[in-house]
Amino acid sequence: QVQLVESGGGLVQAGGSLRLSCAASGRFSRFNVMGWYRQAPGKQRELVATVTSGGTTNYADSVKGRFTISRDNAKNTVYLQMNSLKPEDTAVYYCNSRQLTGAEVWGQGTLVTVSS
Repeated sequence: QVQLVESGGGLVQAGGSLRLSCAASGRFSRFNVMGWYRQAPGKQRELVATVTSGGTTNYADSVKGRFTISRDNAKNTVYLQMNSLKPEDTAVYYCNSRQLTGAEVWGQGTLVTVSS
């Protein structure tokens, strides 16, 4: 299966920006739907954004207009540009790859902390 490695998390003050990266290695299909999820302490993991191989995107209402998901198929990398960050965006962010069969692969997660 594909291996996913996230990077780019860190500490940022409210209103700031971060860009997360997810690099895929190993066996990888460009038909895979790539996504970002996040999980805050005491909360369920939730979908943040997804992008298809053709570039179609989907966003959670809470991040629309602030976050942008994109993918570079040549580099087997998916990105999450996060602008106008809010304290409620604080969470561990996970990269996800989903095959047409429904099989999924998850990255290890990267922590984003937004201070007020």
